[in-house]
Amino acid sequence: MAKTEVILTSNIIGLGGESDQVRVAAGYARNYLLPQRLAVPVTQANKRQLEALKQRRAEREAHEFNTMSELAKGVSKLICVVKVKTGEDGKIFGSVTTGMIADELKHQFDISLDKRKIHIDHPIRALGEHEIELRLHGEVKATLKVRVESTTPPPTPAEAAAAEAKKEARPERRGHRGDIYGKAFEKPRAEKAEAAEPKPHAARAEKPARTEKGPKAEKAAKPAKTE
Repeated sequence: MAKTEVILTSNIIGLGGESDQVRVAAGYARNYLLPQRLAVPVTQANKRQLEALKQRRAEREAHEFNTMSELAKGVSKLICVVKVKTGEDGKIFGSVTTGMIADELKHQFDISLDKRKIHIDHPIRALGEHEIELRLHGEVKATLKVRVESTTPPPTPAEAAAAEAKKEARPERRGHRGDIYGKAFEKPRAEKAEAAEPKPHAARAEKPARTEKGPKAEKAAKPAKTE
């Protein structure tokens, strides 16, 4: 990608301040920096403006330093309240972001602060008070207290006790509908079951035991033939 050198005429976060000579992509300079008059090409004529740009930069930085120093003293006494949604166990959904804190500073105290100046070392995922660092200026830092509150706070001890007492006073549920009417159908079901039970058959009259047949009478021996 082609590069080109330009002289910045305005402070651009992450790139530089007035009078800085930087190398940027040619397309970025051609399509954004130069048309917006945030930079000028590096030429002998433009280099003559460096002293004026340096003077303007010094004045801007001194003003920012004084402004941020005063802001640091003020925010250290504030408590920024951030409200979040929580579950029944009190845990918040997600975490508190720098954008949420910046929005609440603007809403509660009318302080406009770039969220990139708010630094959170560890994700805030619990209710209560937390301390975060504000990097307001290269030489100015401050500490801001953030109180995370739930939009659905847990019930108070009195409310919890009342709910428990109400629960205990509630009549015991009988369960399945069949249990309610079980007693009503208990007798008919018993009679039906008794009717369905097979009745024992009357004992059959015992038949007389068969007598064993004796051996057949031997046939009378035929008389022997006479010669």
